[in-house]
Amino acid sequence: MKISKKQKVNLSKLDKAKEYDLNAGVDLLKECATAKFDETIEVSVNLGVNPKYADQMVRGTVTLPHGTGKKVRVLVLAKGPKADEATAAGADYVGFEEYIQKLKDGWIDVDVIITTPDNMGEVGKMGRILGPRGLMPNPKTGTVTMDVTKAVDESKAGKIELRTDKYGIVHSVVGKASFEPSALVENITVLINRLVAMRPPGAKGTYFQKMVLSSTMGPGIRIDKATLGV
Repeated sequence: MKISKKQKVNLSKLDKAKEYDLNAGVDLLKECATAKFDETIEVSVNLGVNPKYADQMVRGTVTLPHGTGKKVRVLVLAKGPKADEATAAGADYVGFEEYIQKLKDGWIDVDVIITTPDNMGEVGKMGRILGPRGLMPNPKTGTVTMDVTKAVDESKAGKIELRTDKYGIVHSVVGKASFEPSALVENITVLINRLVAMRPPGAKGTYFQKMVLSSTMGPGIRIDKATLGV
């Protein structure tokens, strides 16, 4: 793969053999985020778990104090008073039958879908459509609830789902390159603390193994886990 001039410059700033202090890593990350658009910042965390075993699954949510920098589009599948509640809370799309049909027809212009328990009988039939896209409402992530207002507020405020892939790695957006370094550090710290608190009972040995910080177009920066307090 051909490496651009910008990529060569960024790589020259990075010591590949070094693990950086979190603050220094964030500073370097911002220095390397030189694209003409506001690059997304992501962390990848290797955990000492095997997700194929139920007692080693890591799945939950965290609300980042400074959000992700992305406008979150929320669909609430509800009827009657709960639909009115969702509209008042600021959901982008509210309804039921019409949106069920739109989703079946391939419309997925949303980031989060929220519904109430009494509607899960119908919504649950759409598992094959919503599941692969990470849009299936789930009580564990707070997207199947009677407290629609709280669910909409949390989603808009930067609540994100954390889940290991099949290799035991959690990938998560933690902000934008335009964020102040202190905001990125705080978002990352809150996310890491949440992952530590979510350690499953079946995890043996070293749980938190490695973390890499990266921007959309920048290099991966390894962070010294000792500076994270884990």
